[in-house]
Amino acid sequence: MTTPFPFTAVVGQDDLRLALLLNAVSPSVGGVLVRGEKGTAKSTAVRALTSLLPEVAVVPGCRFSCDPLSPDPGCPDGPHEGGGGGASRPARMVELPVGASEDRLVGALDIERALAEGVKAFEPGLLAAAHRGILYVDEVNLLHDHLVDLLLDAAAMGASYVEREGVSVRHAARFLLVGTMNPEEGELRPQLLDRFGLTVEVSASREPDERVEVVRRRLAYDDDPAAFAAQWADEEAAVRQRIVAARELLPSVRLGDGALRQIAATCAAFEVDGMRADIVMARTATALAAWAGRTDVLAEDVRQAALLALPHRRRRNPFDAPGLDEDKLDQTLEEFSGDGDPDSDPDPDGDGDGGGPGGGGQPEPDEGPAGDGAGARPEEGERAPAPGGGGEQSPVRAAEPFRTKVLSVPGIGEGAAGRRSRARTEHGRTTGAHRPRGALTKLHLAATVQAAAPHQRARGRAGRGLVVRRDDLRQAAREGREGNLVLFVVDASGSMAARQRMSAVKGAVLSLLLDAYQRRDKVGLVTFRGSAADVALPPTSSVDAAAARLESLPTGGRTPLAAGLLKAHDVLRVERLRDPARRALVVVVTDGRATGGPEPVALASRAARLFAAEGVASVVVDCESGPVRLGLAGRLAGELGGTAVTLDELRADSIAGLVKDVQRRAA
Repeated sequence: MTTPFPFTAVVGQDDLRLALLLNAVSPSVGGVLVRGEKGTAKSTAVRALTSLLPEVAVVPGCRFSCDPLSPDPGCPDGPHEGGGGGASRPARMVELPVGASEDRLVGALDIERALAEGVKAFEPGLLAAAHRGILYVDEVNLLHDHLVDLLLDAAAMGASYVEREGVSVRHAARFLLVGTMNPEEGELRPQLLDRFGLTVEVSASREPDERVEVVRRRLAYDDDPAAFAAQWADEEAAVRQRIVAARELLPSVRLGDGALRQIAATCAAFEVDGMRADIVMARTATALAAWAGRTDVLAEDVRQAALLALPHRRRRNPFDAPGLDEDKLDQTLEEFSGDGDPDSDPDPDGDGDGGGPGGGGQPEPDEGPAGDGAGARPEEGERAPAPGGGGEQSPVRAAEPFRTKVLSVPGIGEGAAGRRSRARTEHGRTTGAHRPRGALTKLHLAATVQAAAPHQRARGRAGRGLVVRRDDLRQAAREGREGNLVLFVVDASGSMAARQRMSAVKGAVLSLLLDAYQRRDKVGLVTFRGSAADVALPPTSSVDAAAARLESLPTGGRTPLAAGLLKAHDVLRVERLRDPARRALVVVVTDGRATGGPEPVALASRAARLFAAEGVASVVVDCESGPVRLGLAGRLAGELGGTAVTLDELRADSIAGLVKDVQRRAA
């Protein structure tokens, strides 16, 4: 077994080290989410924490790590007698693989024995192993939705439930949740994001001396892990003793009314949803005081707690970067310092712009009225290009995003779980039954009984019980939703920039990106302008990255529509080799014009028919405007074998309003 990398040998990353140590002092803080670029020792630091944790007292022989002083009354291995002697073991860190099955996480129940013998033969899962320890998820943002749901349930209730056709097993599952992620691979669901008590951003140092020290320590560890660990043993022991001392001091730490008012005021000033942030900040500030060896919580503890507990709770939509305005934080803490009453009124006129509790702060400089083109401000010197011109224009800002009409891929797929198109999945409504191809996970009880019933006499059935054998078991066939690859093919030519149209177009694409985030899709972005097409963003789970590329997209030049379609076709071909089960939805955003090069219209038509021949689902967002319309986008949709919608029809509220109008006229 490889010697773990010493926690005290991790260079830099002060915020990460502090957040992990605070959770070691007070597990009720609620865990840590570590965000950062690849290669920044996120996983190394988390795994190294285990050696610092105090040992855990457990009931001997209990697979669920019950505390001998207060055993779980519903433990499947119980009942245990409370107050008895126990055994000590090191604290565990259990790793949850991103591709784990549901049974691996929550445990497996032997359905055959449960039906035939009435025995609850239960094999514990990772949640049981992590009880009273650490549950670590590397690349937590890539975790499948159904596993996220199970984690949320266990974190909320402190227990795990396994239900199989009326047979139920429950056990305690209280753990410290630690996750690492690279934001480039996509963001977390808001529900799971809020379950992490603290969050830290990690990036590689740009200081040469610090980078040299990182390499030196890593090479020394690789050469002789045992000797390297021995070198840091004294410092490790000192940190371990400090954790134990802080845990003993923690119940004596006083959180005064003044500190509580500062916490409440800070959460209100930053408009954090719910009350969990207030509770986490209070626990973190208390742990900080105990770690410093104090029995009173100071303003500096509240400030540090806010920097760790609030950034990930301030995201109002998926495109907001997590962060905290430290000037506003200091102003709020100063305002509510002392006995809890404001020392001065920073906003004597009462106009609400002071940035204090309940204040909205100054408006963003680019905010504009809602509606088409909202938030879009023409760049200085911007004008519509001459027809067929090749001049490049500065990027324009996207209009305000809106809720879009649901776009989906026809038919039934078998791709990764999501929320867009119909698919055969492990979760969803039951549509039939079949023999299990591997381990049975979802029993179809009626089909199983029907398969076993004709053989009861031959099997010598004598009593009331049903004689069930493995060949009788039937797996439930379920239909749910899958995530797709939504590939945007965006026309960035000069014709799209006329009359500030590009602002509305970017707003529409941004709205579709938001919808893709909510439906757990992968996204890609192809743009075409001038004389060529570019892959602005290869297929990825990071909707944020697509939004950033869209925001900086310049416009101008001719319209090489054929090049854009051929580039998109090539992207899909490569992606099929990487992920053959994920179906694609191509969204072409254009006015349908094709210019530049010999026979541009004919080339675009031939390129479009490639998609139709392969059955690729497609939607054309018609961006043509003005009193005279040529209908070129609709013609392109027909050649693609897809459908066409206008920018107005893309809005979900516009569709609903149209339906209501038709119903009213019919009445």
